[in-house]
Amino acid sequence: MSEKQIDDVTGVETTGHEWDGIKELDNPMPRWWLYAYYATIVWAIAYTIAYPAWPLINGATTGVLEWSSRGDFWKENTRIQGERQETLTAIKEKSVQEIMADPQLNQFAVAGGAAAFRVNCVQCHGSGAQGAPGYPNLNDDDWLWGGSIDEILQTIRHGVRAKDDDDTRISEMPAYGDILEPQQIREVAAYVTSLTSTPHDAKLIPAGQQIFAENCAACHGENAKGSKEFGAPDLTDAIWLYGSSEADIAKQVRKPQHGVMPAWEVRLGDTTVKQLAIYVHSLGGGE
Repeated sequence: MSEKQIDDVTGVETTGHEWDGIKELDNPMPRWWLYAYYATIVWAIAYTIAYPAWPLINGATTGVLEWSSRGDFWKENTRIQGERQETLTAIKEKSVQEIMADPQLNQFAVAGGAAAFRVNCVQCHGSGAQGAPGYPNLNDDDWLWGGSIDEILQTIRHGVRAKDDDDTRISEMPAYGDILEPQQIREVAAYVTSLTSTPHDAKLIPAGQQIFAENCAACHGENAKGSKEFGAPDLTDAIWLYGSSEADIAKQVRKPQHGVMPAWEVRLGDTTVKQLAIYVHSLGGGE
């Protein structure tokens, strides 16, 4: 048995470890530290008894309190869902006008519609509903099928040219490339351009106006203001889905593009569709 080594300066026994002439003193742990250490051991034992702790093959020990953060979450979620269900039932049973007249229901519907919009609509209309080429801006006052709350609801419910809905919005502009001569298309494009801008050749306008009256006025109106009944756009407001240049207009006359929007009621249900309509109407556009 080796002889104890005592440090000459402090009089404290050393551990026997030495490095580069420096010896390690064998000082006892402070009592407060030991008590804290023992307390953590007691706390750990008590915790494993009270709460889920030890993993098992198909789960874990539940603890005598039978509490878990996951279980607490689902209890709270069930409570919230129950509260939401009352509001959702009210939205389902009421008309959009009645919902909008109730401040609490309207606030809930706008929030729910905004969430549904972010999931289902931003891909085409943009995160701010500002639209994109071929997809309308929902913030302005230019609505092909009308911007009242009922008209917006109808459009969202049944879509536009949706193949799986008999009540969908339908309008088809003929491909005038099969009807008019190339020169006539240039003339009518010049006339339509003149309604909002300056055409390339102003001499084409009179002939284009005549062609418009004979072929286009039936849907777009004699004043070219459009018709919500047919989903025909206003050609005098400088808001264009497929481009406003004379070449873009001629291209659309020659071989028009026709957008498609799904019938959302089948996919989302009546309650969500109502919330979507109220949210879109709340953006400030429409009527």
